[in-house]
Amino acid sequence: MMEQLDKGYFFTDIGALEVTGTEQGIVSVTFVESVDTGAACETSVVQQCITELSQYFGGKRTTFAVLLNPGGTEFQKLVWHALREIPFARTTSYGDVAVAVNRPGSAHAVGGAVGHNPIAIIIPCHRVIGSDGSLTGYAGGLNRKRWLLEHERRVLAARG
Repeated sequence: MMEQLDKGYFFTDIGALEVTGTEQGIVSVTFVESVDTGAACETSVVQQCITELSQYFGGKRTTFAVLLNPGGTEFQKLVWHALREIPFARTTSYGDVAVAVNRPGSAHAVGGAVGHNPIAIIIPCHRVIGSDGSLTGYAGGLNRKRWLLEHERRVLAARG
């Protein structure tokens, strides 16, 4: 029997985030244009995730502790795990992630996995940029990617 997927929302300066999950972990965090007004947000994991996102956007949190349970292929999960190792306010390239997952030369495949990341911000795909330093695609839009990177740099600078 499949556990019921719980849903909650967190509202930011750059849009609404929809958080879905079960007690087994967070399944997705995505920017959405509209919200489900009937969302329950009863699961402790979803509530914890929203609290941690609030702390992140408030400049009080630089890492996440909430349990994650994204669906994906083994390769995608390997890439997403590597993304979680990118330090707060730092960026890396697709090629560097390919090396980190022991698949040098697979930057394009890494890009595909990054593009299918279902858990925005917590699995920080916004920290992956082009090898030339350019901001490359982001499911939430490049303006949001730029905002998130600038937010992290501001938080780090404020901490001295």
